[in-house]
Amino acid sequence: MTEQVIHVEHLAKVFRQGFWRKRVEALCGVTFSVPRGCIFGFLGPNGAGKTTTIKILTGLIASSSGHATLMGKQVPAPDVMKHVGFLPENPYVYPYLTPYEFVSMCGRLSGLSGARLRKRTEAVLDRVGIAYAADRPVQRLSKGMLQRACLAAALVAKPDLLILDEPMSGLDPVGRKEVRDIILEERAKGRTVFFSSHILSDVESLCDQVTILRKGKVVVEGRILDLLRRDVMVTDILLAGDREACSALMSELSSMDGVTCKLGDATLRVSATGDKVTAEVLRRALDAGVRVAEVTPRRETLEDLFVAKAFG
Repeated sequence: MTEQVIHVEHLAKVFRQGFWRKRVEALCGVTFSVPRGCIFGFLGPNGAGKTTTIKILTGLIASSSGHATLMGKQVPAPDVMKHVGFLPENPYVYPYLTPYEFVSMCGRLSGLSGARLRKRTEAVLDRVGIAYAADRPVQRLSKGMLQRACLAAALVAKPDLLILDEPMSGLDPVGRKEVRDIILEERAKGRTVFFSSHILSDVESLCDQVTILRKGKVVVEGRILDLLRRDVMVTDILLAGDREACSALMSELSSMDGVTCKLGDATLRVSATGDKVTAEVLRRALDAGVRVAEVTPRRETLEDLFVAKAFG
């Protein structure tokens, strides 16, 4: 079996919208690969093209150009999908079904039957913490409970690949921890997990690799350990003074490499990368007569990288 569970090359998708059929490019030559046995984070702001990519991978829509493969098979690949567990961003379940009925149905679609199906359905409902509500109609479940039921459906057939679109959506802190534990358990069993999330702290703690999209294009890809400069200190500095002085200082600091600024009513928040840059920012602030209110050193995080690349 191929070592690249997912391979996407020069993938493009164009939609036509409105009466005049306006051309909207959702994806513009996206290329990335997901190795077997890793946890892969797929990131980007709203509208970056994450869900469009996932829909192409799962065969829900067709690409305009380029190609993608799942487990070595060109998508759409219906014969491969029984080995894929999929949790969509906004799952829909017929409201009169119960979680047990829904998960059982998904198991049958993946080839399970009889006692094996019953055992797996009960096991995954218990694993995601919703066994106590297994016989309630879905319309009576909260968003978080529905999310758990749909995660159970993705897990029921012991898939080789999990594709999760915003799996933490609607979950409380306990639920988020439980889903994180499940993702790590699946990786420990040799399975591959591909997930999209806006909760960057979860991505940073879980993922081996990430790809970040911006306006339908890949702007960052690689291993977390390689992307984040753990040896470089980022210092958050809060400066206080009248707005005119802060505004003038912001104009001066904005031209420096490794500095980002945000102006408030009578404050200026500065992030400085590296000791030398931090020292220079503080020197200029004191020379300008602006008071240094706070200095907070920290290491670079995935959020820093995300903001810089996805919105920079």
